[in-house]
Amino acid sequence: MGPDGMNQHTEAGLRELRRTPIMHVDMDAFFVTVELRTRPELRGKPVIVGYPADRSVVLSASYEARKFGVKSAMPMVIAARMCPRAVIIEPRHKLYYEVSAQLMGIFESVTDLVEPLSVDEAFLDVGGAIRRLGPPRDIGELIRRRVAAELGITASVGIAASKFVAKIASTRCKPDGLLLIGPEETVPYLHSLPVGALWGVGAKTAEVLARMGIRTVADLAATPLHTLKRTLGATGEHVYQLSWGIDPRPVTPVRLEKSIGAEETFAVDTADNALLHRELLRLSHRTAERLRSSGMVARTVALKLRYADFSTITRSRTVHTPVDSTQMIYAVVLQLLESLGDRSMTVRLVGVRAEQLEETAQTSLQLSLDRRDDNWRAAEQALDKVSRKFGNKSVLPARLLDSGKGSA
Repeated sequence: MGPDGMNQHTEAGLRELRRTPIMHVDMDAFFVTVELRTRPELRGKPVIVGYPADRSVVLSASYEARKFGVKSAMPMVIAARMCPRAVIIEPRHKLYYEVSAQLMGIFESVTDLVEPLSVDEAFLDVGGAIRRLGPPRDIGELIRRRVAAELGITASVGIAASKFVAKIASTRCKPDGLLLIGPEETVPYLHSLPVGALWGVGAKTAEVLARMGIRTVADLAATPLHTLKRTLGATGEHVYQLSWGIDPRPVTPVRLEKSIGAEETFAVDTADNALLHRELLRLSHRTAERLRSSGMVARTVALKLRYADFSTITRSRTVHTPVDSTQMIYAVVLQLLESLGDRSMTVRLVGVRAEQLEETAQTSLQLSLDRRDDNWRAAEQALDKVSRKFGNKSVLPARLLDSGKGSA
């Protein structure tokens, strides 16, 4: 039993949220499963998506590789040591974003209340679709069938009265599952979980709570709020509310990406300007290609540098005319690099990012009076068509043909 009034508060909150069933739909090992569509012989085997460079990281791992302890964001050198028989596939970011766009299209055909969290997951409010498509469980199964049939990948779906519980449900039913946690089941289900299941309880917070004898969500829910606030500050009230299933945040549709970009960690720290320039051209090419495939243009271009001591700086510039061309982005990035002056140490990572995005259809691309700008854009659009037909490495700027591989 919770503190005075909490059960009443919980029931009232959950009754209100029943009218807006929320789903969290999450793809299973997204990059890997997209790759396995054309590599079916690798199904059932440990597969890692990432660059095979010592300082690269795991971008995605199959569930067979995860059994060996391999996780996303783990250094590739450690992953290879833990799972030496894993098949390593270099990522194809453009392909993943194309599949992501198709995925979001499926979601938006079900409901206009879609809140993407990343390329492979989103919250959906399906309250308005129930009359048309049936109860939430039926809608969840429909989405899973369509994702499998149309995209050739699998999805896990969590359904609940709130974002937080829906996210927990999708995590608990992975891979390729569906879990519905009804309003009356919410609190009992939450109280059966370890305290680390709560958003905001990381490893350090869990250690602090363990010293207080709090190891489960039920333990935390039974702890006086003032005690948690005294120990954890503002986080104390946040996790206390979650422990009782209180999360009133609505699904907020997000129509446009906030930014598009790419970055590279070098195998060896470098001070070579020619190498930096060539890498910035490659990243500008990738960023511009993704902008055009997404139907976006950018008003701001940003440069990111990380030095050997891990210190990181960023510089950005807002351009007069929105851009989606490699050469235009590259020109701005070179100006930003030059503005930094002499570098005091070698560079570990470099990145390019396009920000303040707008839809191309809503933007007048009035280029400069220099016809070369228009020529570059036309040439790059022609390259996009070739890439779509023959693969994204079929045609590249000449300066990139001998460039090294990286871990963007």
